[in-house]
Amino acid sequence: MSRLVKSIIEKYSHLAHERGLTAAFGGNLSILFNGKIFIKATGSVMDDLTPEQVAIIDLEGNPLNPIRPSSEWKLHVEVYKRRKDVKAIAHLHPPYSIISSTKVKEELLIITPEAEVYLKKIPIVPFKPAGSWELARETAKYLETYDAVIMENHGVVTVGKSLREAYYKVELVEESAKLWYLKEKGM
Repeated sequence: MSRLVKSIIEKYSHLAHERGLTAAFGGNLSILFNGKIFIKATGSVMDDLTPEQVAIIDLEGNPLNPIRPSSEWKLHVEVYKRRKDVKAIAHLHPPYSIISSTKVKEELLIITPEAEVYLKKIPIVPFKPAGSWELARETAKYLETYDAVIMENHGVVTVGKSLREAYYKVELVEESAKLWYLKEKGM
């Protein structure tokens, strides 16, 4: 079963890169399965991620295989501890979402009915250093109430009952950010 979980992370990692939602080493995806967090390895690239580049940690962040987890493992641990309904997390670096976080404070305007139905609100988490407990706790605090946030100058984090659901919520956030950007530019 762990091979299947890893292959799902591989599939959505490739899709995220293909659709321009992350570049180079950025972003990470995880799935909570049987009390274990399967997460992209640190230093791996979404475009060519393989199942062998998926780390496994427990809910305290302790390694369960020899693969080193993403530097954002603390964020994933904090969210899973606070949201018992969440089984997957997507953290990606979509460009429109990041640029919107440099101009918008508090929350991104939702324009489409689909985004309103699935996201309700897109809060902006104030800047905290990447990979820090401070960022993990602050982001998880927002995700106690919402399924999507934009971290200022950093990227998007979404949650779901499956990685498919979490991934497509990132697409909705990025669509919202792109529409906001076009609106601001008067297009």
